[in-house]
Amino acid sequence: MRLLSVNVGRETPIEGARKSGKTGIFKRPVEDPVEITPGGLAADTISDTKNHGGIDQAVYVFGAPDYEWWSEELGRDLPPGTFGENLTVSDLESAALCVGDRLRIGPVVLEVTAPRIPCLTLAVRMGDPAFLKRFRRAERPGAYCRVVRAGEVRANDPVEYTPYAGERVPVLEVFRAFFEPDPGEETLRRQLEAPIAVRARRAYEEQLAKPSARDTSVRSTR
Repeated sequence: MRLLSVNVGRETPIEGARKSGKTGIFKRPVEDPVEITPGGLAADTISDTKNHGGIDQAVYVFGAPDYEWWSEELGRDLPPGTFGENLTVSDLESAALCVGDRLRIGPVVLEVTAPRIPCLTLAVRMGDPAFLKRFRRAERPGAYCRVVRAGEVRANDPVEYTPYAGERVPVLEVFRAFFEPDPGEETLRRQLEAPIAVRARRAYEEQLAKPSARDTSVRSTR
């Protein structure tokens, strides 16, 4: 695999999305080397820090096969950065990745933590109010990564893939579970065995801490 494009975005006004009225989703390819730090790419902007970014979602990766699928689906060419990803990688299908898998790009090591969950900003960026539903149905979410080792990368760098040796939790499973009102205790606990992003971990732990409907009904009869 190869790094096809490194994409960064400046804060840009956007209407009809987040309350701030600003976004960093409009990424553009850059030719010069870019420093990847534990917090993400240097010179890249993350406006909605409540839902995006942070050390567990520092870098967003999207694959060329997913781009090819979307280009055919939408009937137009899509340049790198269209989905707001930082890194566009050849021969990488995001749905095939598992949490904990690693990508090595030069000195940089990334670890997959979560799928991208579509938000209103993405729909506005794509110019389609129904795009969130289309993105969900497509099940090609891309992957967020934490930075295990920082360093510089640039387009055309080789990308080395290493599968996670522990519990194999596909990012697609995490993606599907997000949309389920109750994914089930077994699913949540299994996903917690993998190095998932802290946002999901906190949500799962809170959900597991709540009494189930069955437990509540049992207690109410006592």
